[in-house]
Amino acid sequence: MKTKEINVFTENIFPYKEGETPLDEFEVIQNTRKIVAFYLGQLTDVSCLEGYDFDTISFDILFCDSTKTHQINRDYRKKDYPADIITFAIFADSEEKFILDYEINLGEILLALDRVKEEATKQNVSFRYELYFLIAHGILHLLGFDHQTEEDYNFVVSVQKKALKFAGITE
Repeated sequence: MKTKEINVFTENIFPYKEGETPLDEFEVIQNTRKIVAFYLGQLTDVSCLEGYDFDTISFDILFCDSTKTHQINRDYRKKDYPADIITFAIFADSEEKFILDYEINLGEILLALDRVKEEATKQNVSFRYELYFLIAHGILHLLGFDHQTEEDYNFVVSVQKKALKFAGITE
């Protein structure tokens, strides 16, 4: 696949406590672009993109807290619990795909930073690694990958780890 422009838009509504350092959104965008570039260069079966003429891929990342993901899970997904990540795969999940000015909007990733921190501690990895692990996971969902079986899950996790290594993100 030829090189595509990758637009990542971020919004941070996480309620930081006094003294907490906010995410470096510029760094997040740069590293997220590397992950997407890896996927576009390495994955041969991104079926949601096949047959479409586009120059740009874009998506949004919203950094929030678990109160917000709980509300969204309850209101939109009928699941009454907070999540660390929620993805809305607009392009991959739509029957009526549209491309405006040769740009595909893949959708949105929501990340609850308090849950990311909890999961990082639980997994014994850095917050930074867990953050990008989840971003890499969300991007795969935006590209139409799922993990309903153990084999699919193992594939997704394996590809995520390779993408993080490519982007220079280590545990």
